[in-house]
Amino acid sequence: MLKFVILLSAVACALGGTIPEGLLPQLDGRIVGGTATTITSFPWQISLQRSGSHSCGGSIYSSNIIVTAAHCLQSVSASSLKVRAGSSNWNSGGTLINVAAFRNHEGYNPSTMVNDIAVIRLSSSIAFSSSAKAISLASSNPANGAAASVSGWGTESSGSSSIPTQLRYVDVKIVSQASCASSTYGYGSQIKSSMICAYTVGKDSCQGDSGGPLVSGGVLVGVVSWGYGCAYANYPGVYADVATLRSWVVSAANSV
Repeated sequence: MLKFVILLSAVACALGGTIPEGLLPQLDGRIVGGTATTITSFPWQISLQRSGSHSCGGSIYSSNIIVTAAHCLQSVSASSLKVRAGSSNWNSGGTLINVAAFRNHEGYNPSTMVNDIAVIRLSSSIAFSSSAKAISLASSNPANGAAASVSGWGTESSGSSSIPTQLRYVDVKIVSQASCASSTYGYGSQIKSSMICAYTVGKDSCQGDSGGPLVSGGVLVGVVSWGYGCAYANYPGVYADVATLRSWVVSAANSV
C-alpha cells in the first residue's frame, strides 16, 4: 500500500494496475530504479489486496501468518482483504487466500510512524514450494552499509498512480538508525528507535511497496514504512526495524 510516499523503487510497466485511492501512502512505497524479477527469488513476498486490487506488500512468517505494515491496515476490515502468495504477478497465479484477522502494533502512531508493523492471520495455510516460503526474522540489525534488497509491486516513481504487474526488486545499502538520524541525512529526530533505513542513490521503495520486505543476510530486517518522496537525495527509505520489533511479532503471531 502506501509506502507513505517516501520509498519503493521499480520500473512501472504499461500493463500496471492503478493503486486504489484509499491505499495511497502519505509517504511513498514503490520500487524505484528496480529490476523485474520472479517470485522464486523472493518467495516470502506476498501481495496484500483490498477489494481486489493490490494495496501493500508483506512477508510470509509462517504458513498462515503474514508480516506487513500497520499503516496498510488502517480503516479496513479483514473481510475486504486477501493475500496472493506464490506468484510473480499481483493479479494472477499463485494462491489467493482470505484474511481471517489482523493485529496492528498497539504502539503504532500514524503521526510519527513508530512501530509501523502488523501481523495477518490467513483463513487457510499457504502450501510451501519454491514459490512460497517463510522468511526468518532478524534478531540483530545488519551493519551500517550492509547489502540488502527490497521487493514489491509499488510505483516506479514518486507520485505515480500506476503499478507494475510483475514483481520488482532493488538492491540498497543498510543505513543504521543512528546514521539515518544524523546530519548526514535530512530526517533528524524523525527517525525513531523502531526504524531502520536503507539507501542507494536513485533507488528506493515507493507507493505500493508498503509493508513489503527489506532483506539482508537472508533474513527479514525491515518492513517498508515511509520516506520523503521516492529515491530523493539524502532521504533514505525508512522501514520498521524487525530486530527491535521481533518479540512483538512473535507474540502477536501466536495470538492474532
